[in-house]
Amino acid sequence: MHNIILIGFMGCGKSTVGVKLSYHLRLPFLDTDKLCEQKMGKTIRETFEQDGESFFRETETEVLRSLSDGKNANIIATGGGLPLRDINRNILKDVGTVFYLRATPETIFDRIGQDTKRPLLLCEDPKKRIESLLKERDPIYMEAADHVIDVDGKDFRRIIREIASLCKEQK
Repeated sequence: MHNIILIGFMGCGKSTVGVKLSYHLRLPFLDTDKLCEQKMGKTIRETFEQDGESFFRETETEVLRSLSDGKNANIIATGGGLPLRDINRNILKDVGTVFYLRATPETIFDRIGQDTKRPLLLCEDPKKRIESLLKERDPIYMEAADHVIDVDGKDFRRIIREIASLCKEQK
């Protein structure tokens, strides 16, 4: 088995599903946002404020590249913006099987609309921002994904079963 990569918009459940899936499949869990924060020595929000988004995106690409030479399989949750760069979409395919956890703007807003740790949502109308970004990003996520898992109205157990079933089919 090789890496299982979870992509999707912020708040779609990548980290939560990733942790639970890692227990289910007995594989290590890695979060690219956490790996970036370790590499930069500060939070993503601090990096956006002090160094800008482009610096963060470069760091994301470096972190992703470092995961492509792994010998062991992992569950990898990516940041919501990671697949936006062409180079990252190419690297993702080399790193493992990519699952897009797709959620509606309403689900995302319900989950993270009030979250002040999300730099892209620090604006006057977070719901409108979510709708706009999701409309822009959905085709990119679709292009990057090997599989799409709709998460609206599903509990984590069902999402994990769907991913695990698709992984078994690929063997």
